[in-house]
Amino acid sequence: GALLVSERIDREELCGALSPCSLSFEIVVENPLELYSGTVEIQDINDNDPVFPSSQAKLEISESVAAGARFPLESAQDPDVGINSLQTYQLSANPHFVLDVQTRVDGSKYAELVLEKELDREEQREVRLVLTALDGGSPPRSAHVQIHIDVLDANDNAPVFNQSTYKASVRENTPSGTLVAKISAYDLDDGPNGDIIYSFSSHTPTKVRELFGLDSTTGELRVKGQLDYEETKLYEIYLQAKDKGVVPGVAHCKVLVEVVDVNDNAPEVTVTSVYSPVPEDAAPGTVVALLSVTDLDSHDNGSPPLSAVKQILVQVSDVNDNAPKSSQDSYDVYVLENNVPGIPILNVSATDPDLGRNAHLFYTLFQGDPTVGHLFSINQENGTLYLLTSLDHEDQVEFSMMVQVQDSGSPPLATNVSVSVFVTDLNDNAPVVLYPQPNATATYPDVVAPGTPAGHMVTKVVAVDADAGYNAWISYTLLQATDPSLFAVGLHSGEIFTARQLREDDAPQHTLVILLKDHGEPVLSASATVSISVAEMIKEVLTDLTDMTPTSDPKKHVTFYLILAVILVSAAFFISMLSVGIFKCYKWRQSKEMFNNSRSTLYRTPGPFHHIDAVRGGYMAPSLYQQVYLTTDSRQSDLTKKPFTSSPLGSRQSTMRNGEPGLYHQIVGTANRLPAPAE
Repeated sequence: GALLVSERIDREELCGALSPCSLSFEIVVENPLELYSGTVEIQDINDNDPVFPSSQAKLEISESVAAGARFPLESAQDPDVGINSLQTYQLSANPHFVLDVQTRVDGSKYAELVLEKELDREEQREVRLVLTALDGGSPPRSAHVQIHIDVLDANDNAPVFNQSTYKASVRENTPSGTLVAKISAYDLDDGPNGDIIYSFSSHTPTKVRELFGLDSTTGELRVKGQLDYEETKLYEIYLQAKDKGVVPGVAHCKVLVEVVDVNDNAPEVTVTSVYSPVPEDAAPGTVVALLSVTDLDSHDNGSPPLSAVKQILVQVSDVNDNAPKSSQDSYDVYVLENNVPGIPILNVSATDPDLGRNAHLFYTLFQGDPTVGHLFSINQENGTLYLLTSLDHEDQVEFSMMVQVQDSGSPPLATNVSVSVFVTDLNDNAPVVLYPQPNATATYPDVVAPGTPAGHMVTKVVAVDADAGYNAWISYTLLQATDPSLFAVGLHSGEIFTARQLREDDAPQHTLVILLKDHGEPVLSASATVSISVAEMIKEVLTDLTDMTPTSDPKKHVTFYLILAVILVSAAFFISMLSVGIFKCYKWRQSKEMFNNSRSTLYRTPGPFHHIDAVRGGYMAPSLYQQVYLTTDSRQSDLTKKPFTSSPLGSRQSTMRNGEPGLYHQIVGTANRLPAPAE
């Protein structure tokens, strides 16, 4: 219930010279509902200096003026009231004049200069004085004015008013030009010394001069501006009469003008809202507003009576009874890998039919996987989902998260929207040769016997591509060979076979350079170097291998390791062939089911596949083993790795096609390879 000041109060701006200065207010108390009126009185502080209308005053006084003559001085104005208003005047020390401070009816002060010792023009032609105005503050504020008095020769008689005070009353709606009073003065002198001019005294306030006009010849005081009873009820006007002598005589009087109230203010209706706006779930009988009526005029029942009409606008406020609603329950977003960090990838759109804060929505991202929080971010205000880092299709294909849309009501309501982000593949990985190992310290050739017919598979280049789809489909081309007519390479299998029957005059050693290219854009490639020896017996091969080994001791147990390698490779080949036969039947049936189901998987990446481990035949280190799958049209020795593939952004086509060899990497194990001898 504390009443506080909400902004700086300037008493002079609110009330001017009116004292006391007060502000009225009304207080509404609920339970029970009551209305109280109150008034705050604005107390004055001494924050204004007295101010003279001008910095210098000039008087002309005849030397014949007798002692005791009075000369009104310009009054200083101080907008403060009470003790802080103008309280007194002080005059600088001099032998001729003293100061007489007078008090008006309203309590304001004005000063008159009283001649104490007669002037002598021959002795002193001019007198200079300083008049100081002081208010009653602590410390007091002051103002100064220079008084310059010219001593003139005598004009024996001054004008005299027939009365010192005039009284008049005028209605506040009196039109401009209406006669208020007529003042009259006489002068016993003749000629110019007896001609009288009427004017406002020098200390008449500017506001009075704006509201009233005085005829300088006739002395008629008329209404000049718009009077307002509610602003000022009484005006105290000081006038003077001056003759036209060389040293004019001056007389002073005052006119008291009472302003009569007129019913010129209609009642004012004030609406004090208690329970407005009314919430949409308010019960019948709820109090909406209280009314109070004021009229600035005095008394009541004016004639003719004035009235007022007040329209009350009852606003219905919103209640948070609607949860946010998204245009979609879930979103599938497709993003190309190697994206630029910080890009927006989705705008989650939601609406709330409520108003104001109840319709102000905030978007929050929830991730099932904690690492997702480092990859994605959402703008809380507009629902824009940003990708904070660059994604890699080969690391992770799909991200799932939940976006919560919540309003700002109390209590808040929320809706959850699921978002799935699929990373589509780019051709950013070149083929990698697994066999023959490109960085091996020693190269061991494959062996083919002389007279081998055309079409015999000698060895196979094994490579993988970390990309997916056509970006991972590898083609093999014979780039360079010792005898280009002797060997050929399978375009998509990497199998190296004889192009014709070997002859006795063929070179015993052959080096082939195989170019591997994927089908991405741009095309990425790699190369593999294969060494092939033409030998009749295994002994010749062993001799060649011994010559090629980097060891310095040819008598170590080479035979033991060779026999062990042949046994291991043969066992691996047998197991592989058995697995291929079983899995071909199973894969043929599964591929048919996948093709039929792919039509119903729009906007989704393929699900997980059943898989078997790759044959570990001694060609690869354990870190290079892959999970592999069998295609329905594989050749006898083919094992194929089938990567996850995503359809392009915005595509509504399934990315899997049954029996499509271009979508697979091939990892092949052969039974005729010999491992390198161990140290």
